[in-house]
Amino acid sequence: MIALDAMGGDFGPEVVVPGAAISLTRHPNLRFKMFGDQAQIEAELSKHAELAACAEIVHTDSAIAMDAKPSQAIRQGRSSSMWLAIKSVADGDSDVVISAGNTGALMAMSKLVLRPISDIERPAIAALWPTVRNECIVLDVGANIGASASQLCDFALMGAAMARALFHVDKPTVGLLNVGLEEIKGAEEVKQAHGILQGLDALPIDYQGFVEGHEIGQGRVDVVVVEGFAGNIALKTAEGTARQISQYLRDAMSRSLMSRVGAFLAQGGFRTLKAKMDPRRVNGGTFLGLNGLAVKSHGGTDALGFASAIDIGQDMVESGLVGRMRTDLHDFHERLSSKLAS
Repeated sequence: MIALDAMGGDFGPEVVVPGAAISLTRHPNLRFKMFGDQAQIEAELSKHAELAACAEIVHTDSAIAMDAKPSQAIRQGRSSSMWLAIKSVADGDSDVVISAGNTGALMAMSKLVLRPISDIERPAIAALWPTVRNECIVLDVGANIGASASQLCDFALMGAAMARALFHVDKPTVGLLNVGLEEIKGAEEVKQAHGILQGLDALPIDYQGFVEGHEIGQGRVDVVVVEGFAGNIALKTAEGTARQISQYLRDAMSRSLMSRVGAFLAQGGFRTLKAKMDPRRVNGGTFLGLNGLAVKSHGGTDALGFASAIDIGQDMVESGLVGRMRTDLHDFHERLSSKLAS
């Protein structure tokens, strides 16, 4: 059962409902609870008969504005579509919540309603990142500014649990993002986390040490760990660079008659490149470290992008991600406590 904040994002039900319809064609076993304005949702559902047959509408007149402050959203938004969708997961009526709404409000509400897993100080936002191989997971990409060594280690284990769910690998490779590969380089917290991950045996990860920024896109590891300030800058820099390269290609291919002929002959290759770089394929930032699953879709995405966010949520529900994280994090903190005590 998927809980949808139908009023979230720039377009609300106009994207959420057709996105759900696309995901339903891929996963016919899905069922949906759609929270929001009933009239608007029904107008879109009328175009998708199969989806309407497996969707329930929970009406509310309230929605969280995209520019609302998290504190304001919590005080005034307890009857909002976002809050009710999250609460549906907390109450056990839904398995995962998907929202394209206000990121800060969604994180604040999710922490308050779903609560962090025991041993977790700070949840993180994990993003899928296209690489020359397949995809990798990068976290944190914006939930926290700064992180202690212990929190970075928590991120490593949470990201690895997500990698096992999505990539179906038994022992994901993990690296710490740093300004160099030498052990003397980097912030003190990063170096301390490096020492902890190197020094503990039998962790459910294959720790590869430090990775540099250019190695993310090379797919050197399955999981890249970074604190949220640098992670968010890296994510937005990569998105901007992708758009810049696309613009360069469009300009170059239309510069002359010969370049236009070349572009026509190479259109198959360009379609492949466009599909590979399409951010809609990997749309959906996952909130990790909570007693429930929440996925944040990009607010300006279209139906195909929103469907990708639903697909990610569905994969993580089926893999039992929250249970995996609880077990891994409990074992890690027990081992760390034992090592520090000795």
